[in-house]
Amino acid sequence: MFKYILKRLLMMIPTFIGITLVSFFIINAAPGGPVEQRLKEIRFGNTSSGGEASATSTSNSNYGVSDEVIAALKKQYGFDKPVHIRYFIWLKNILTLDFGESFSYEEPVIDVIISKLPVSVQFGVISLILTYLISIPLGIRMAVKEGTAFDFAASGSLFVLYSIPSVMLGILLLIFFAGGSFLDWFPLGGLYSDQYYNLSFWGKVQDRIHHFILPLICYMIGGFTVLSLLMKNSLLGELKKDYVRTARAKGLDERKVIYKHALRNALIPVVTGIGGFIGVFFAGSLIIEQIFNLDGIGLLGFKSTLDRDYNVIMALLFITSCVTLVGRLISDIIYVIVDPRMNFK
Repeated sequence: MFKYILKRLLMMIPTFIGITLVSFFIINAAPGGPVEQRLKEIRFGNTSSGGEASATSTSNSNYGVSDEVIAALKKQYGFDKPVHIRYFIWLKNILTLDFGESFSYEEPVIDVIISKLPVSVQFGVISLILTYLISIPLGIRMAVKEGTAFDFAASGSLFVLYSIPSVMLGILLLIFFAGGSFLDWFPLGGLYSDQYYNLSFWGKVQDRIHHFILPLICYMIGGFTVLSLLMKNSLLGELKKDYVRTARAKGLDERKVIYKHALRNALIPVVTGIGGFIGVFFAGSLIIEQIFNLDGIGLLGFKSTLDRDYNVIMALLFITSCVTLVGRLISDIIYVIVDPRMNFK
C-alpha cells in the first residue's frame, strides 16, 4: 500500500506539470492581457482629460502610448520575457507558494484567495455532510421499498430535481421564497444580515442558517440526487447476488441480510466518491455565488478571468489541480479500507 501511494504521488508531478503547462500557454495566448487592459485605461484617461487629439495622432495599436511606457508596463507585469521563461519562473515560485501579486486587487494572490476561501469552504463542507447524511438513508429506504408507492414518489421527485439546472433552481427559490413575488421567508443573498455583529451567539447561528438555506439547496441538489440513486441501485445490485440469496436460504433475518451483509458492499461506490467531493470545497460555484451574492472562490475565478488576472487564475488552477489529484488518491485509499479484497500491487 505504501509503495502504491508513493507511486501515485510521483505520478502526480508530471500530471500536474502537464495541466499547468497547457493552461499557462492557453491563458497567455488569449487576447486582452493585463498590459493591453492597462494601456486602454491610460488611453481612456488621456481622452477624459482632453488628450484625445494627442492620443489619436499616434498608432492605434499602441493606444496612444509611447514605446517606453509599453516596455515599462511589460516589465512591470513580467511580459518582457518569452512565455516559456515566464512559465519556468512561475513553476519555481510556486515551490514557495509565491503566486505573485494580483493585477486587479494589487495585493499578494495568496492573501486574496485566503480572504475568499472561507465562504466556499463553509458551503462545501456543510453540503458534503448533509448530502451523505440524507442520501444514504434515503437510497437504502428506496431500495428496501422497491416497487412501492414510496419508491416511485421518491425516485420521481429525484429525477425532477436533477433535471432542474442550479441557476434556474436558484432563481425560482428567490422568486418564491425570498420576497420576489410570493413568500418572504429568506433573504435575497449574502452570508449574514446587517445586524449580525449585534446579535447574541445563538442569534448569529440562526442568522447564518437563515442565509445558508437557499444557497445550500442549490449546492446540494446535484450531488444529492445522484448519490441517492447510486445508493439505491448499488444496494439493489447486491441484494440480487448469490451470497444474499444463500443468506436468506439459511433463514437469516431480513434486516440482518440487508444491513450486515449487503449494505457494506453496496456502500463501496458511494463512500469512495468522497475524495471527488473534496474539490468542491475550493472550486466554489460561480452561478450560485453570483445569484446569492456570495463572495467566494467561484466568483473570484470568474472576475479574474474577465480582468485577465493571470496570477490569480494560475493560482486557482494550481490549487484545484492539487486538490483534485489528492482527492483521487484518497478515493483509492478509502476503496482499500472498505473493501480489503482490493489489491493495488
